[in-house]
Amino acid sequence: MSEPISAGGSPTEPPVEPTRIRIPSPIGTLGIELTGQVLTRVVIGPKGRVRNQFRDFANLKPSERTDFLDEVLGRFSEYFAGARRGLDLEYDLQATELPSLARRVLRQTAKVPYGRTRTYGQIAEAAGKPDAYRQVLSILLVNPLPIIIPCHRVVTTKSGPGSYIAGEKKKIWLLRLEERTRALEDLDS
Repeated sequence: MSEPISAGGSPTEPPVEPTRIRIPSPIGTLGIELTGQVLTRVVIGPKGRVRNQFRDFANLKPSERTDFLDEVLGRFSEYFAGARRGLDLEYDLQATELPSLARRVLRQTAKVPYGRTRTYGQIAEAAGKPDAYRQVLSILLVNPLPIIIPCHRVVTTKSGPGSYIAGEKKKIWLLRLEERTRALEDLDS
């Protein structure tokens, strides 16, 4: 995973128009936004406040398929099948105009290993604001790239998995997928 400085062209080139597609997944339809070959947004939906955002996304027509889009779709499918630990796709946080703390929180969240979890407090500390665990929760609830930046791996210290941008049931599903995959890998080694 990497975070490029900008998904658009140079200052003299016009910005690249994003591609917005819908893809099926075991946790519901995903909206994937790409600018060129860089992910700029993932929407798991549609529920509640996300429903309006989801209207921007369309089903991919066979004539719109490219090798890169096929690769993106394949990586998501492999991840949900437990055959891939990370999507390893470039993403861009510049397009979302996030404050400094939010960027630090998302960068720290991106480092949480597959099949492992960290608490909101651990992410706050790693982001340089040890008392900001409530802010970490708020930031992760508006993560523009869930699954890519695995906010489902950030949990509470006490009562269950905690909140998730797509709901607690989907967070639990993702955590269990990763736990099962790691357990199977441990048996094979």
